[in-house]
Parts: sequence; C-alpha cells; structure tokens
Amino acid sequence: MATDKYATIAEDVLRGVGGKDNVRSLAHCATRLRFVLVDPSKADKAAVEATKGVITVVEAGGQFQVVIGNTVSKVYEEAVAQGVDGGGGGGGAGGSGSLLARTIDLVTSIFTPFLWTLAAVGLLKAFLAVAVKISPGFGATSTYAIWFATADAVFQFLPILLAVTAAKRFKANQFTAVAVAGALIYSATIAVIPGPKGVAMTLQAFDAAGGKLTFLGIPVVMVNYLSAVVPTILAVYFQSQVERLVERVTPAVVRNFVTPLVTLAVVVPVSYLAIGPASTWVGDGLASGVDRLWGLAPWAAGGVLGGLWQVFVLFGVHWAFVPIMAQQLATTGHSDLTGALFAPVLAQSAATFAVFLRTRNRDLKGVAGPAAVSAFLAGITEPAIYGVTLRLKRPFVFACVGGAIGGAVAAAGGSAVDGFVVPGAITVTATLGLGNFALQLIGCAVAMAVAFALTLVFGFKDLPVADAKTVTGDEAAKGAGAAPTGTAAEDVVATLQTPVAGRVVPLAEVPDQVFASGAMGQGLAVVPSEGKVYAPVSGTLVSAMPHAFGIRTDNGVEVLVHIGLNTVELQGRGFTPAVTQGQRLNAGDLLAEVDLQVIMDAGYDPITVLIVTDPGGHSAVVPTATGDVARRHAALDLIG
Repeated sequence: MATDKYATIAEDVLRGVGGKDNVRSLAHCATRLRFVLVDPSKADKAAVEATKGVITVVEAGGQFQVVIGNTVSKVYEEAVAQGVDGGGGGGGAGGSGSLLARTIDLVTSIFTPFLWTLAAVGLLKAFLAVAVKISPGFGATSTYAIWFATADAVFQFLPILLAVTAAKRFKANQFTAVAVAGALIYSATIAVIPGPKGVAMTLQAFDAAGGKLTFLGIPVVMVNYLSAVVPTILAVYFQSQVERLVERVTPAVVRNFVTPLVTLAVVVPVSYLAIGPASTWVGDGLASGVDRLWGLAPWAAGGVLGGLWQVFVLFGVHWAFVPIMAQQLATTGHSDLTGALFAPVLAQSAATFAVFLRTRNRDLKGVAGPAAVSAFLAGITEPAIYGVTLRLKRPFVFACVGGAIGGAVAAAGGSAVDGFVVPGAITVTATLGLGNFALQLIGCAVAMAVAFALTLVFGFKDLPVADAKTVTGDEAAKGAGAAPTGTAAEDVVATLQTPVAGRVVPLAEVPDQVFASGAMGQGLAVVPSEGKVYAPVSGTLVSAMPHAFGIRTDNGVEVLVHIGLNTVELQGRGFTPAVTQGQRLNAGDLLAEVDLQVIMDAGYDPITVLIVTDPGGHSAVVPTATGDVARRHAALDLIG
C-alpha cells in the first residue's frame, strides 16, 4: 500500500484503469496523464474520477486522459515507478479500440513525424511543374535536376523514414531498422550481382533481365522496394519480434552485437522471400481497387470522398487513406484519391470566409479570417473546422456539400497528383498534366462558390456580440487595476495579467472539454497575436514544460498558463522556454517565445489558456478582460 500522496493517487488511478497490465503506454502533458489502454472496457471512469487528486477524466483520440493538474509529473513518476511503461509510444503493433481505431493510431504514429517533410517536397514538385509549364526548357537544366532530386529523393527512399518511425512505434532498434530498410532499397540502387554479360547489376535489374534469384536455394520473387510502404512497416514489425526473442536467449555479455547480427541475418532474407512479395501484393491490390472504383464511376467516387473528407478529418479517419495514397504513388506514379481532395479543402476555406464576412462577433471574426487563409493557401483546415464551421454547424455542412460537388467534377476529369501534397490553393499545380486540369480548377471554383453562397445566404446562428469595447495599448495599461463589473474594488485581493496579447475568449468557448468545463479551474483564454508569453503573476515556477507553465504565488494561489491545445504532441517543437522550474518570477517576466506558425502548420490551435487551478482560499476568480488586449492587461481578479 502506497504511503506517499502521489504514489497513492497513482496506485488508485492504475487500479481504476484496470491495473498496470491493462496499460499499453503512459505519457503526460502539463495537466493530464495520457493512457493508451490494452482494453478500454476494463477502465472504470467513475472510479478514477472519484479518486482524490483527480480532477476529471476525458476519453479522446484513443487515449484515456486523467486530468491531475500541476502535480501531474509527480503522479506520472510514481506510476512509472509502479511498473507502468512510461515511453508513451504505444508500444507494439496493436492499440486499443476497434480495428479501425488501431489502424488509424498505427498509421498516425508512423507517418506523422515526417508528414510535413513529405508535404514540403510535394510542394516543391508542384512549383517545378509550374516552372516547366511556363518554360519547357527549364526541365532540361541541371538546376531543375537538382531541385527535382531534392523533391523526389524523400519519396524514393521513404522506407528509411518509415523504418525510423516504425521502429519507435514497435519498440525496435532504430538503427537496425534503418539497416533493414537500406537492405531492401539496396536491391534497386546498387549493382551487386554479375549479369549475363558479366557486368554488375542490381538485384532488381538482374531479376528483370531473366536472372534466377534464390536464397539458400529458395526462389526469390523480386519486387520494387523504392517508396515501399507496407513491406517496410511489416519488416520492422517482424524485426521487433525477432529482437525480443534473441535478447531473451542471448547472454548479456554478447547481446549488444549478437542481437543485431541475428536480427539482420533473419529479417532481411525473410523480407525478400515472404514479407515483400506478400505485402506488395496486398498494397497493389488496395491501390488497384481504388483505381477500379475510379474507373467505373470516377465522378461518384470523387463525390463521396469530397463530401466526406472533412468528416474523416474531424474523426481522424483520414489517416487511414495515407498508406493507400502512398501505395498508389508507388504503384502507378499518381494518386487519384488526392486529386479529389482539393475541392473539399477549399470549400471549407470559402465557408469560413463567408462566416468572417457575416458574423458580428469580433472574436469569431478574428478566428475566421486567419483560419480561412490557412485553409485556402496551406490546406490546414483544422482551425477552420474546430474554431468556426463545426462550431456553427451549418457552414460545416455547406462546405461538405460544396466539397462533394467539386470532388465529383475533379474526379470526372481524371485529376490526380504525382507526389505527396497537402491539398490547397498553392499545391493545386501538382495536378498539372494529370487528367483535365481545367476541370480540377472548375471543381475547386464550384466547391468554393457553393460553400460560400450557402453560408452567406442561408446563414447560421451567430455567436452573441460582446458588449465590452475593445481595449488595446494605453487603455490596457490604464485598466490594469480596474475592478470587475459589479464587484467593489475593495473586494479585489489580487489581479492576474494576460500572458499574451491577442483576442480574449471566454473559457467556456475553448474547444477543449476539460478547460471549457471549468474542471481545472476558472479563467479565460487568449487567441495570441504574437509569439511571446509572459508570467501573469509573481511567484515560483513549480512546473515548466515547453508548452505549459505552473506558477505558485506566495499566498498559495496556483496558476496555469497553457499554450495551445494538445501541443504536447509537438514535443517542444516551436517553443523556446525562457525560464526553468523552481525559478522565482515577477509578473511580466518572459516565460517562452513561441512560433505560432509552427503550431498552426501542425494543425493545432494556438489559443493560450490562463486558469487559476487553486485559488488558495480566495472566494472567487472573476474574468475581467474582453475583446482585444495587450499583454499585461488585467485578466482575472481574485476576490475575498
């Protein structure tokens, strides 16, 4: 029986989630323990919520999230000490939930770390395609060749990237995984076997020339491993199983070199003999199935995909299509699926822009404008969906209608892309030369027109207009000591300041259940207009993560500044902390510098939350800031 307070909380929580054997992995952010459970049905949500020290429980994104507060790191350490896997990697090929949920979780964990690199090289290929259309002679220059190699290399050698992330997912040795992927790619890149005329050839070329490939007398069916997705993932999974077996039976004195030696000697030949041919057959079957669907009724397939794509994004199901797109590119050199996705993305931006024009709510207008631009240019629709259209319901439906019509038009014209791109206005050039480019443009235009017109004409239930006037600049400084409306100034014991400049959003409107419900405490949020975050109050920094900071004042008040929603997933990318845990702070001291564009490009909401997690005996926490504010404007008053 645990005696330490945090050990007791950890013990009770672990009992509530079904025991440590039911925990596949555990990670934590600034306030939450994030469990991935083997069997979610074994978790007793009510029991965990009733645990002293637990604020609430949220089940989202395939995770069982236990909200603890600023002391979450201590509870996490105790949970790990009690035998829970604290890697947070979701070890193993499995996961929790349905087969679809496990598949999405697997694909997400493997592709997400380098998804934006793929998007970047896809964008470069799109720019090169435009350049060649404008100046055909440019395609014959060495400058074009170098840039094309830059854009194409990542996709050609995709197995290397997959090996790294798949090894992390399956808890295999990453360097051995790279060696496995390298051995597969080697078959198509390095001359290693004498050909019919004695000239060295690659294994793939030797096979294509009629040579007989065998391993220990067993015939080898050679496939193309460049850009291979499914074979690489399965090979690394097999590697993880072989490694565990070898490590169990190998003496510790020789384990460090025997394990990779035996693993490579087994995994690479088995990949050539069985994994590669079998998985390539499956992958080719999926890609050809999509192609047949497009061949039978491309307009219908494009219409269904275009209409449902943003719904897929909403539930995270869109990740399941990424391997199919990659397999299409590897098999046929183009992706029909992606060709139908520009219309729904641009329709979402058009509906969001219509909201921007029609709404009278300043906060909503402030969110809708940037979200519409982000969706239109870069294809990042999450801010538009979660911050605007889904929030208002009708615009989201109107955007889906426009996406269905536009997707049908684009697919009817045979539109496709020849590289991995994130669909948006900039990357639509990737469809040049594949199908009818004019119909792609018409489909996008129609999708945007339909979504924009329906939203503007039929409208939506607007959010209430804030009564308070906008406060900025010198007015903010003058208002730093003002008492809240209806509260006598003598009742105000202390005032917290806004940590960032931007537009104030009521806590209830933050698109996160835990914050919005007030379960963590009272406060407000700010949609930041700059990337500098400051201490809202003087005190001691009791917790410091790149995206979140907990401060305790001298009289026991505990405050949390949380930058962005789910930004823990960025693992510090885009955040530059200026303080360290245990440091003494004065109100207005710089906490961190944040690259807001990195957060938004990764699909996360940069909204910054300020809450009082422990009022320290004060009777009330009253938000006072509204509208546009400068940093260090009066934000929250502590009463009594």
